[in-house]
Order: sequence, then structure tokens, then C-alpha cells
Amino acid sequence: MMRKKRGSSLDNGEKNASSTAKAKKIRTTGHQSNVSAQQETIENVFNMFVREAGVTLTQGSVSNEIAVDQVVFQKRIRQKIQKSPRYPGVVQEFISGLESHIEDADRFRNCLLPCVPRLPDGDTSCVSSFQESLVRMLLGIEMLQTPIINTLLEKLPEYMLSSGDDAGLSIPRIIINQLKWLDRVVESKELATKLMELLSVAPVDVQRDIITSLPEILEDTQHNDIARELNSLLKENTQLTVPILDALSSLNLSSSLLTEVRGAVMITLAAVQLEDLPVVVKFILHSISASDAYEVVSGLRKKLELENCVLPPVLEASQSRMKTKGAAVSNSVTVNTGSQDVITLIVDAIKTAVRFQKTISEAWLKAIESVEEVEDHKVIDLLVLFILHSTNANQSRRGAEKLLKMKVRTGLISEVLLQKTFKDNKQVLRSYFSSILALAQSLLRSPDPCVVPYAGHMYRHSFTAFDTYCQQEVVGSLVTHVCSGVGGEVDMALELLCGLVTEKPIEMGPYAVFVKGILDYLDNLTPQQIRRLFHLLSRLAFGPQQASHIQDDMHIVIRKQLSSTVPKYKRIGIIGGVMIIGSMGALRPQSRDTQSSSLPPETFRQLSALLELVQSSSETSAEAAALYYDELANLIQTSTLEPQVLDKISKRVLDVFQGDFVVDLGPEISGAFPFPARVMYDLDEDESQGGIAINLMPMLANDMYNRAEQRSRDKRDNKSSLYLSPFFRLLRFCEEKQNKGDLEEIDALLGCPLILTDINVVEKMDSLSKVEKEFLCTLLFHTTNWFREVVNAFCKIKDKEMKMKVMTRLQNITYLHTLLEKALAGTPGYVPPVANFDGESTDTIVPNTVAPVNKTKKENSGKKRKAPGKNSSQGSSPMDDKIEEDETQQEPEKEKEKEARQGVSLSSYRAFFRELDMETLSVLQCGLRARSTSDSEPGNMDVLLGPAELVFLLDDMLRKLEFRLTAGPAKKVPFLKARTDKTVGFSHLQQRSPKDVATFCVQMLPSLCSHLENCHHYFQTLLSDNDGIVDGPTTDAQEHHLISSCCHLLLQVFNTIFSWTGFSQPGHRSLLKKALRVFAGRLKDGGDELNLDLLVKHSFEYLLNFHSTIPNLSSALCLSQLLLTVSEKGSKTTAYREQIASLARGFLSQSWVTVSGEKQRGTKFNEALHALLSIYIEHVDDVLKAVEEIANEGFPQIIEASKDESSASWPTLSRQTFLVFYKVLMAELEKSVRKIPSGKISDNSEAQSEKLLTWNLAVRDFHILVNLVKVFDTRPVLNVCLKYGRLFLESFLKLGMPLLDYSFKRHKGDVQNLLKTFQLSTRQLHHMCGHSKIHQDTSLTNHVPAMKKSLELFVYRVKAMFTLNNCQGAFWMGNLKNRNLKGEEILSQRSQESEEEEDEEQEEQLSPQGQSEEEEQDSNIRTKRKRDTEENEDQDQTDDSETY
Repeated sequence: MMRKKRGSSLDNGEKNASSTAKAKKIRTTGHQSNVSAQQETIENVFNMFVREAGVTLTQGSVSNEIAVDQVVFQKRIRQKIQKSPRYPGVVQEFISGLESHIEDADRFRNCLLPCVPRLPDGDTSCVSSFQESLVRMLLGIEMLQTPIINTLLEKLPEYMLSSGDDAGLSIPRIIINQLKWLDRVVESKELATKLMELLSVAPVDVQRDIITSLPEILEDTQHNDIARELNSLLKENTQLTVPILDALSSLNLSSSLLTEVRGAVMITLAAVQLEDLPVVVKFILHSISASDAYEVVSGLRKKLELENCVLPPVLEASQSRMKTKGAAVSNSVTVNTGSQDVITLIVDAIKTAVRFQKTISEAWLKAIESVEEVEDHKVIDLLVLFILHSTNANQSRRGAEKLLKMKVRTGLISEVLLQKTFKDNKQVLRSYFSSILALAQSLLRSPDPCVVPYAGHMYRHSFTAFDTYCQQEVVGSLVTHVCSGVGGEVDMALELLCGLVTEKPIEMGPYAVFVKGILDYLDNLTPQQIRRLFHLLSRLAFGPQQASHIQDDMHIVIRKQLSSTVPKYKRIGIIGGVMIIGSMGALRPQSRDTQSSSLPPETFRQLSALLELVQSSSETSAEAAALYYDELANLIQTSTLEPQVLDKISKRVLDVFQGDFVVDLGPEISGAFPFPARVMYDLDEDESQGGIAINLMPMLANDMYNRAEQRSRDKRDNKSSLYLSPFFRLLRFCEEKQNKGDLEEIDALLGCPLILTDINVVEKMDSLSKVEKEFLCTLLFHTTNWFREVVNAFCKIKDKEMKMKVMTRLQNITYLHTLLEKALAGTPGYVPPVANFDGESTDTIVPNTVAPVNKTKKENSGKKRKAPGKNSSQGSSPMDDKIEEDETQQEPEKEKEKEARQGVSLSSYRAFFRELDMETLSVLQCGLRARSTSDSEPGNMDVLLGPAELVFLLDDMLRKLEFRLTAGPAKKVPFLKARTDKTVGFSHLQQRSPKDVATFCVQMLPSLCSHLENCHHYFQTLLSDNDGIVDGPTTDAQEHHLISSCCHLLLQVFNTIFSWTGFSQPGHRSLLKKALRVFAGRLKDGGDELNLDLLVKHSFEYLLNFHSTIPNLSSALCLSQLLLTVSEKGSKTTAYREQIASLARGFLSQSWVTVSGEKQRGTKFNEALHALLSIYIEHVDDVLKAVEEIANEGFPQIIEASKDESSASWPTLSRQTFLVFYKVLMAELEKSVRKIPSGKISDNSEAQSEKLLTWNLAVRDFHILVNLVKVFDTRPVLNVCLKYGRLFLESFLKLGMPLLDYSFKRHKGDVQNLLKTFQLSTRQLHHMCGHSKIHQDTSLTNHVPAMKKSLELFVYRVKAMFTLNNCQGAFWMGNLKNRNLKGEEILSQRSQESEEEEDEEQEEQLSPQGQSEEEEQDSNIRTKRKRDTEENEDQDQTDDSETY
């Protein structure tokens, strides 16, 4: 056998590698037993050379031994072969001997394994500690390398199917390892070919080994070829994805081939096995170049569906069972690799990529930013943002935070996506907890209220998903927010803590000690925040999972605060004590089923003691007692107490109220009072005999007497009129809770009278003393607040008689308001009694509009004497009457208001009125009682609202909605100008969420629509009766004013409701559809089946129908804003632009007059006109054309007109409103040019021509507007021109000049005309700068430095344009003199200036040049510039740096 094999080897010794393989196959088939002498010689050559070189060949499992260093061994073998007399034939003899030697499996393995050093005589210096295998050392000899490689590759198939030897070694892997990292591969191309041939027939395991070893085997010259082969193999066999990508990652490929390979990998991404996905992602990200980073990352983001990587729980469980039973070997990887591990590896691959490559982090940010639909955002987006924030590679933390805020603000990254991310990737997110916490902190501290709720979701999900350490960090962070003292931050943090205590009471229990630390920062909290804090602490301390270790601390704090004599701390003690009472006495779950009390006796005893403590401590002052009753009423309203606790409170309340505040009516009312006592406002006159009354004036007189005598309150006689309303509120809720909403026991209080005095005494205010005036005002305030609480209590009763009484009480309130206006006008410096007792400073709130009343009267009276006639300004010069137009517009209106109503506005006194409940607004469901509506329905006997009562309720509703639904700390409240705490008067409303308020408003929409339709019908009837004239003879001015106010308020209410940012959240989308369905249903039935866009369309059409009867410009603005808000709720926002622009144009083209026939004017009119004109310009198709139309048609019509005369084409434009129009046009023109695309060198001639045309129109409009200052030269107009003129000039330099650079040669005529027109404007701007310096007006001179800088930049930028186009000879500079607005020279020039300089003062002129070839193609701009040669000359009188 051996002889035949060796003979075959010798016969084929001179053939190439392929013939050697063929001979090998032939050799192995024959078996001979004869051994010739020649073959023995061949064997001896291999053994002899190896032995003499220093290696001892062993048998069995003993490794070969080497006595010399491997370098020495290789040198000796090389020398022996080269010095042999049979060279080069001895090479084949050596190879044949090697082949014979490795026929035995053990000897073959020994040759593949490292040699063992043999140390003769203990010498350790001749051999290193590690030696290569015999085969490896022989491969290092170049003359032997190729045949040995062929031999190894021929041997490899023999071991392909074996699972390994006895020691578990994989012979194919060891063979392949021999080929790695050779110093030089002699025939690299042939080796690559043989490896790929072998790859096609090898099993998967051997294929993996070969593929992963290719980068270490082949030289760089073969990398591209082998990469193409691997790319083809990748498409055919997905099992080899991981080794192929590993190999490709290590190959040195050309950029084009790398792009091709990456594209193929991207295509197969969706079909890759789950466990291979991390390797694929890693390869894609590590093969990115700077030029294609965004494109690759965007494609990867679109194809990477991490949501599909998460297995359902059922499949996870089944795989776990497979794993325990022992799955097949081929599936072991899939079973052992969980989905969370795969996602973790993917995230780690992304993290590694963004950490070391700046372009990848920027590409991820850009890819996420480019997503514009909510549905297109994925889990990977949030994970990448967390990665970028955590690594902070290349300052990516700020970018990730900014992008997340932007996406949350626009609603693109929703809470649903965040919830899904936490639900499916808890293990992954745990590694990024610190970044999640930092982002949540940043969002919570954001001044933008749209992103603050998202921070709450991040905190809540982090607490729910992570371990106890993370929960502790979440609670600690929220406590830090609470202690910060920032209003919105504190509110949100407390809300989150309360939510966590409610949802996760067991998990929150261990962290009660952290929350208790907030007690040290009570001074920084508002009453509402204190209320929430004690609710939170009491739930932790006395709830189901009682934290007994903080109960004692809370009792100590409460007792300390209650014993304080400082009202602020006593208020904290009262609020905290009542909240603890609520938690201790809360109804237990077992009590709900048994309907009996389950409160332990000891707990009830402690509760009773605390109740007595709070009550006794609050009796020291009327304000404290009133606060206690209010807090107790809120507790009973919002909580469910144990029956025995409720009975204890209710019994005492009813007895005290009957004894202290209610008296029986008798024939006489005894007592000494400032005014004669009289029973007033009795709605039950038929039952007057034996009736009851509220003993108001006697109690108030007693209070004043005690205060005058400076006597402390006697606890035995603690009656006070101050807490009449709070006590009744407490009584009402006690009755509601005990009788399940029935108030029959106390319904007599709705119609019972009050002991007051004759209200007509208000007409005699001037004859009263100061004490009497203040007594009367206080009496009116208490009466109004009593009626407010009565309406709050009985507004929900359905009985018609009771509803009539409620309506009467509303009429009483509106009438009392008119009396209060008159009374307060005659009582300057008066401070009303406190009505809301949880405010920050109940004793120091002083309205700031009382004092200016008389001052304004004096100023107005003086101005009346100076300008007595309405039309007196017409006789004077229009130029002289235009300065400070705002003041001249306000004065006539103020005078008329003062003449029509001798009183003050109650808007500054709202803090002194009791708060109306949201349920009180249900009275709006009643119809409107007006002249036109009542006449049309003579048989209607329903309960109807009067116009005054409707205005009262709508105004209250609007303020509530602006407070609760309007986002942002800076809410626009047009009529509330007093600088008071904005939360005062909204204590009850603060306890309701914005969603609850929005839901209530949507339920009220049908009634509000009915009221708007009634107003519309009223104005229609009025116009038809008066033949289309507003100020007709049959018009009731008072009623018209009230109905106009109703219309205005209704539109404002609608706009506030639909402007709520909560509608953009997915969870509130159904509520939005319900609201729009109300509008759409008024126009067309079947709204339930319409989608959102159709609902928006029908709602828009419904609201648009009201435009014909809008009574004033303010209401017109509200309607336009409402239509804008509604149109933005759909996806087709641009479809309504034309209708909105047409509507606004119609309003601007309408002449607005009052009922008296005078034109509407004043500050509010101008503000509305400004906003409406802005809406028109912003929504018109062509802004430049619209600006030119107004500038060319409207403005010339008023130049020679009188002050009150309007433009024929634009009736709202007059001299008085010119400034409004001018400011809007300048602002919108500047805004529009910023949207013109900048010129690019790649633009074709057509694109350049289109952009030049746009700039020509813009510059022409700008020139018209700037030139108007020659006629309208008032300071406000100049201010506007300088401000927006500079902005326009800067936009032209930034966007327009690059266009001129590239289009000068193609469109020299257009460029010439544009610059010629623009130079006229810049000249006028220069004159305005000189005018500002002459008059030394700081409001104008503030704009001059920046303006002059821009003007000079313009000159040099034009010069640069000529230089770029090789026409620098066509540009020259001259001197420009300073002139004023009229063109007159400013006489600050030096006297020695020659006439030659004066003759040079010509403006920039454009004329063609013909001296050179380049100048013939271009235009010539001659720019003249005035420079002052004296550096020390006065800067206020001369211009030493301007260039023209």
C-alpha cells in the first residue's frame, strides 16, 4: 500500500497543484505492500532533513520536539535543500516524504500542533518558550510553501465530516489555522481560488472556519476578488451571514465595492435570522463613509424593526420548554439567544459606532429629525436618542436632548411609543437609566408646557419597569423637583408622586422617608402644592400600607404650624390637618361592601382629636376659620369618608349654621346699624310669614364694631360674616353626601332673603362718610358672594321653579356688580373682604385700578378743555397731529366710557369674589332671552338666560379655560391687567385635570352653539329691521352691546377649547372628534360616520356662516383665529388658506361702526386690526402682490385725507390706523423674503430668472414702503422703518447677493434694475439715520449703528460681486452727504468743503461701460460715499462711516 502511494507521488512530482490533487485521488485507491529502495530514500530525505535541522518526529499522541529556535530550523532546512546534489528534485522528494509521514492520523495531528521545546543539558537560551507546529514552520520556507499548501488542502476533505479527534480538536480548523498570518504567500491568487472551490463543497462548520480565516490568509491584492465571491455567497446562503460579514469587515475593500456589498446586505436585512442581526448592523455601521452616512443610517433605520424582534410571551415560554427538553444542535443558538439579548447586542453595536464616528451620530440625529409622521417613528428612535445622550460622543448629548424636546413638542414621539419601548426593552433600557433620568429632569424643567407631561411619563415608566435602586433614584429626583420652588416643576413632580402612591402604594412605601423631607421646604410651596403634598404624605402614612414611622413626624409638624400666630404657617397647618383627617377617615374597601363603618376605635379617637385641634386653632381668626371650612368642604366633596366621620362633621355644621347665620323674620329688626335694616332679595314672598333670613348686616356691623374697638375675637361668640359663604359651602356638601345629592333639607336657603339695607343708598355715595362707604361696599361684596355660593349649590337641580330661582339669583349677581362698580368708584383706597382664603397673601391684595380712576378723570377733563370738539383735530395740520397716535386714539374712547358709566371695572376685584364651580356653567344649557329671540317664540315658557347673565357666565367660563387649558406660563388674558396671583380664584378648578375640563366643555358645546346661533339670529333680525344699518333707530344700544359681548366671548371660548394642546395626544383624539362632530352636526347629519378631515371641513363651513353678522372687529379676529385653529386639526391645513385669506380680506374691507354710528377705534381695535391683517398677509397666495396692492392703492388714498377719513379700497385704513398697516406690511415683507431660496451656482437660467423676479417685486415693495416716511414722518413710523429696514437689508445680503453673483452675466438687465431700485431705498434709510441723530431720539438712534453697518456691508458686497464677475472697473466710490428726511443737507459739514465735493454728491447710478470686452457685458455701478476726514468730529452731527 505505502509503496504504490509513494510511487504515484513520485510519478507526478513535476506536475502543478491541480495534477497533484488528481494524483492524490489515484494514489489513495491503490493498496500495495512492497517497499522499494527508492521510496525508502525519499522517506529518509524528509526524516533526515527534519531531524538534522533540530526536530524530532514522534509517534502516537506525543507532540514533536524541537531543540532549536524555529528560525534556525527553517534556515537549516532551506540550506540542506539548496545544497543537496539532487536540487531542485529533492524538493519533491521532501514533499513526498512529508505526505508519507502524515498518512497516519496521529503523526498528522502532531505535525499540526505546536512543537514542544527539548532542552539538552538544561540550556534554556537556545529555544523560546513557544514554537510553531512543524507544518507551520515548513510553510515559512517559500520553496516548500505551495506544495505543502496543496498537500494540506488535499488532506482537509478527509476530516470534513468528522466531529473531531479524541481530544476534541477540529482537524479542519487546525489545518486552516496553519495558513493564517504567513509572512508571504507565494501564490496568493491560486490559494484564493482553491479556498473558494473548497468552500463550495465543505459543510457549514468548515465553511464558517474558512470564511472567517480569509482576511488572515490572503494578501490585500486578493481582497476585492474574494469580497465579490463572498457577496454572491451571502445572497445564496443566509446561514453564513455572520462569518461572511466578519470576513468582509476585516477586508480592505474599495469604496465602490464596499457600497455594493453594503447594499446587498441591506437588501437581505429583513430575511436575516434574529441571532445574526447584531452582526449585520455592526457591519453596516462600520462600513459607512462620511458622504453616505445619512443615506445608510436612514435605510438601516427604516429596515430595522426592533418591534418584531420581541417574541410574544407564549413563544418565549415554548422556547424555554424546548431549551429544558434539549433542542437540536442546529437550533441551540436560537433557543439560547433571547430576544432581549439580541436587542442588547444591536444597541451595543450602534453605541460603538456612534462613539467612535462623529458622522454616524450626526446621521442618526438627522435621520430621526427627518421623520414627519407619528406612525413612522419606531422604538429604535428612542433607543438611539438614549444612546447618543449616554455616550455624549462628539457632543451628541445636547443634540439628542434638543431633538427629543422638539419631537415631543410636535407630538411626533408619543407617549404610546415610550410605553411600548419600556414594555418590550426593559433589560436594554436599564443600561441607560441615568440618561433616561437626566432627560426626564431636563424635560420637566423645560419652560415649554408641551413637553413637561412627557417627562412625567418617563418617570412613571422608569419607576414601574426598573429595580429598587432605580425606583429610589426616581423618587429622589422628583423630591428634588418639588424642593426647587419652580411652579410648574413642583406641580408636575407632586402630581407624579401622588400618581405613584395611588398606583403603586406598596412599592412607594419604602421611600416615604424621602418624601417626608419636603416638609422642610413648605415655605416655597403654594397652598395647592401644600394640599397635594399632605395628601401624598397622609396616603403614605395612613393608607393601606401604613408608614407608621412618619405619622408622628406629621403630627408634630401639624401641631407646630397650627400653634403659630403667623397666618401663613397657620394656613399650612389647617390645610395639612384636613388632608390627614381625610386619609385617616377614608372609606375602607371592606366598608363599601358592608355599608357599615370599619374604622378602628383608636383611629376614630385620634381623628376626632385632630379635628377638634384644627377647629379650635382656626377659631382665633375669621380668615383661618373660613379657610378651615373651605378645606373641609373640599375634602368632603372630593373624598369618600367613613359614615361615622361624615356624621360627626355634618351634625355640628347644620346646628352651627342655623344658630349663627339664620334668623326668623319678625316685624322688626332690632339693633344699631350704620344703615336702616331691610329684608332684601326675598324669592319666597308668599311665605314671608314665619320665614327665615340670612342675618348678614347685623353680623357685619358686629364685625366692624369689634374691629373698631380692636377687641380680640371671643371664641364663645365666633360668628363672622367673613365665613358665611365658606360655611354654607361646607353645609351644602355635607347634605349632598348624606342625602346622595338631594338638597331638599336646605333648599329654603335658595330663595330666602337677606337682612341688608336699601340698596338705593349707592346713588348717594357722595354724601356718606368713609366708614359708611366701606361698610356698604363690604355688604355688597358679602351679598354677591352669598349669591355665588347659592348658585353653586342649586345649579344642578332640575325642578323648573328652582331653576327660575337660580336664574333670579344670577340676575341679582349681575345687578349687584353694577352697584359695586358705582360704589367702588366713590370709595378710593378701599380693600374688599377676602373671599378666597388659600391665597399667598390674603391681607395685602390691593386692586391697582382704584387709585387711577380719579387721576384719569382729571387728565381727561383737562384734555377736554384743550380739545373740546370731536372734530377739532380736522382743522389742524395732519402732519402735526400724527405724533403719538396711540394716545390720541385712546383719549376719546376713555372719555366716552367715563361719561357712559360712572364706575370702575371689576376685573381687578375678581380675587374678592367666591369661585364659581364648573357645574355652575351648566346653566348655559338654558336658552337666550333677547328681544328678537323672545319675539319669535311667544309661547316659550322655558327658563331663559338674559344677555347680562350670559355675558357673566361666558366671561367666567373663558377665564377658567384660559387658566386650565391654555398652555404656557405667559397666558394672554386681554381684560385682566391687575398684577395679582393668577391662581387666586381658581382653587377648586386646580383640583380638576385639564382633560376633565375639556370633557365638560365638549359636553357644553351644543348649548354654546345654540347661543352663538341666537346671537347670529339677533343681528340678522336687527339688520333686516334697519335695512342693513347697524345704528338704526330701533336698536337698543345696551342690548346690542351685551349680545356683541356674548358673540365675542363665545368665539373666544370655542377658540380656547380647540387650542388645547391635549387634543394632539392620541388618547384624546376621540374627544376631539366628538367636539368637531358637534359643529358638523349643526350643519349636516351623519357626523358619526365621518373621518377627521371631513369633520374639520364641515365644522369650518359651519363656523364660516357666522361671518356675515359679526358685530365688531375684535369678534371678526376671534372668528378668524377660531377657523385657523379648527383647520389645523386636520391633515389638509393648506386647503383652507384661501378661504381664511378671503375672509380676513372681507373683514379688512368692511367699515366698522358702533351702535351710535361712530367708527370703531382705540387700542383694542388697533390690536385686533394688527392681528387680522397679519392673518390675511400670511395666508394669501402671493405675499408680495398683497403688500404691493395695499401700498399702491390704500396708502395714496389717505395721504391727503383728513384724520378720520378712510381709504376707499381698505375702509379699515385711515391716518389713525396707518401705523398698524405699515408695521404689519414691513414685518410680513421681511418675513417673506427670508423664505426666498438663496442663489446657487448650479441654478439654471430659468431658476435664476424666477428668483430675480421675486426679488425685484420684493425690492419694489420695500422702496414704496420706505418712501412713505417722507409723508408719515412720525417717530413710531420711523422706528418701524429702521427696525424692519435693517432686517430686510440683512436678508438681501444673505440671500439676494449670492443670486446676483451667479446671475449677473446672464441677466444683467434684471440685476441692474434691481440694484437701481434698491439704492433708492438705502439712500432714504441713510437719511433717516441722519434725521435720528439730529433729533437725538434714543428710540430711533438705537437702530442707527446696526443700520449703518448693514448699509456699508451692502456697498462692499456689491463691489465683491463685480470683482467676482471680472468687472471691478465698473465700480467706484464717491462721497455722500448727510441729509434729513426732506433732502436738505445737514449743516454740520465742515465749511471748507469745496463745491467740487458738493457736485460729487450724486447717488449711485448704473450705466453700461464700453471700454473693455468684460465691461461691455456688464453694468457699471458708481457708488458715492461721504467720509469725514476729521476723526474727532462730533458723531451726533456728522456721518463719518457711511458708504453709498
